[in-house]
Amino acid sequence: MKPESYPATVLPQPGDPPKGIFMMMSPAGSDAVEGRLTALEEQRLIAAARDGDRAAALRLIQAHQDRLFAFVWRMIRNRHDAEDICQEAFSKAFAALDTFDIRYRFSTWLFTIAYRLCLNSLRKRRDYSGEVDFSRLSRAAGATEGTDGEDAAETVANSEEARMMRDSIWQAVDRLSPPQRAATLLFYRESLNCREIGDVLEMPASTVKSHLHRARSRLKEILSARLAERWADVKFAAAGEA
Repeated sequence: MKPESYPATVLPQPGDPPKGIFMMMSPAGSDAVEGRLTALEEQRLIAAARDGDRAAALRLIQAHQDRLFAFVWRMIRNRHDAEDICQEAFSKAFAALDTFDIRYRFSTWLFTIAYRLCLNSLRKRRDYSGEVDFSRLSRAAGATEGTDGEDAAETVANSEEARMMRDSIWQAVDRLSPPQRAATLLFYRESLNCREIGDVLEMPASTVKSHLHRARSRLKEILSARLAERWADVKFAAAGEA
């Protein structure tokens, strides 16, 4: 399918608010897993899109755009750049759709393309060390907030204390190096294991596990003593198992 023929991507507003303490980042406490395509559904859509089915291409975009934007925005922290990167990632994916190996997941391929583009953007901005511009963090954090308060759990998660913790956690994540940040986001937001994260980041699973453990140590250094005390609730080592 030619890149100019696929449907235009309608990108969401930035941010996908986490829930809970650090498990706020996990799809287990959100709707992140709902609506995802099965491997069989994905294969059928890819086959149809290859034959020029615009509806199938649009379904592939809709199934991945929110998750991809949330990942890219957390890596880049700039809405305009994140939109451009998402658009380019979809363009590259659809332009090369005929070469895609359907034995693998489309999302893994798409996130790999987006991650490479993120690294290129960060290098251009001389941000590859993981340093961030804290002058815009408070505004960016505020843009990610969004809750419905439907039950007691939501009420607790949206309390002032929880919001302060959430902001602290995300600010700490933003200070990780790009590989550590990406590995953390893919684990908590996408529920990928080390092997799957390695496929996206193009590195061995053992390296991914090392990045996750280093991220944990770095976050414990950055976060306040109160958050650090609660860190034991996060079963990070077990989660690192492939």
